[in-house]
Amino acid sequence: MGAGFTVAYWCVLLAAVLPIVCAGLAKSTGFGKPRREGGFDNHSPREWLARQTDWQARANAAQANSFEALPFFIGAVIIAHQLAAPQARIDALALLFVTLRVIFIAMYVAGFPTLRTAAWTVAFAVNIGILFIGYR
Repeated sequence: MGAGFTVAYWCVLLAAVLPIVCAGLAKSTGFGKPRREGGFDNHSPREWLARQTDWQARANAAQANSFEALPFFIGAVIIAHQLAAPQARIDALALLFVTLRVIFIAMYVAGFPTLRTAAWTVAFAVNIGILFIGYR
């Protein structure tokens, strides 16, 4: 019998979707408008995003940061599973990580840099906790 898909693995999927949500936020005001009127330019999306300001620029930055955080989280979850860490602890920390990342994104887009940094810092510490939870 094979291993089941754990809550922590579902959290990996959620974490992988977060950058896509951020990208959608960053592009949202440009949808439905023609390119010549400043609408989203799917021919040159990176250049279009680079010209955005305010909360759209922050949503795009949150997208980049979410992609940056993803490999460490995936690795930590896999390593914790390989080390046979207590599953309930892995799951709880993975849920906490994703929750903190959602808070991070909300604070980033809303323009609260101190709260954003606090959420990032705690999420990073939680990720380290996931990595070492199976260490004996």
